Amino acid sequence: MKILAINPGSTSTKIGLFEGTTELFEKTLRHSAEELAPFGAVVANQKEFRKEAILAALEEAGVKASELNAVACRGGVLKPIAGGTYKVDDAVIADLLEAQIQHPASLAGIIGKEIADENGIEAFFTDAPVTYELSELASFSGHKAIKRKGRFHALNQKAIARKFAEEQGKKYEDVNVIVCHMGGGITVGAHMGGQTVDVNDAVSEGPFTPERSGDLPTRELIDICFSGEYTHAEMKAFIQGKGGAFSYTGSIDMREIEEKAEAGDAEFKLVTDAMAYQVSKQIAAMGAVFGGEKVDGILLTGGIAYSKYITAEITKRVEFIAPVTKFPGEVELEALVLGTLRVVNGEEAAQTYA
Repeated sequence: MKILAINPGSTSTKIGLFEGTTELFEKTLRHSAEELAPFGAVVANQKEFRKEAILAALEEAGVKASELNAVACRGGVLKPIAGGTYKVDDAVIADLLEAQIQHPASLAGIIGKEIADENGIEAFFTDAPVTYELSELASFSGHKAIKRKGRFHALNQKAIARKFAEEQGKKYEDVNVIVCHMGGGITVGAHMGGQTVDVNDAVSEGPFTPERSGDLPTRELIDICFSGEYTHAEMKAFIQGKGGAFSYTGSIDMREIEEKAEAGDAEFKLVTDAMAYQVSKQIAAMGAVFGGEKVDGILLTGGIAYSKYITAEITKRVEFIAPVTKFPGEVELEALVLGTLRVVNGEEAAQTYA
């Protein structure tokens, strides 16, 4: 069974062709700012451009679209939904096209369904970024006017949790794990009974990241908002884009920050240690979510999990809770394909978006 996986980013489209679980090829299609400029701010305008690039890459690899059996798409900007694999249907496309937030991930379903329809097959998406499985208690923010959003790296977190469970000879639904994804955003999720019952929001909560502020003292933040020094848009950038490690060091590259720390820069080392400290606190807080049940493992993933220093600092602080295992990087294309295969092979039913 040949499955095409599609994962668009802001200036690239990552694709992979799989024969079952075996990857036949993977390619990242780069799109320059000049190429994307004519399409404006509406990402759906890029559909034909990116679709042609995908089909050309397949043809270059000697594969015809008619040979495909399914298309596995990254989830886009939709209503909050439970995790799992969904068929990309007309309702999904309608919401992707009408989404207020313009995110390139939405192109995957739009392009994927078109390719699928043209070849008489189905398109699916798995564990979308809008996956929402917070327990009722976890949904409380502390003020009735605000409900926690719980946006997180659902695709990679759940894929890593499944991989760990498989290594233990168990199903995802039968393990209790804390998964920490560390990249441009950092999310720490408590996975219990096959659901992410609590997780910090990737944009507005949790540890600071290379470019996001995470939790901030509320009163001080209010004062800054009304100081007259920042516009609304600038305050958004204050917490996402120009926050976190960038606000302290002027860099969003944790490899560069860590290299300078290792070279003896005391300020850069302090920022690195502070990030590891905050991540450790978030992991420890998630330990309480399980209500005394055994935590089977703490799983560190994402690009920052390649750092031996940061993962070691986190491990020594949290290994009293459960054994720590590293799964550096991400497995998003593989996760999309595995989700599609679980449905096609009858291991689970495709969920319906409504």
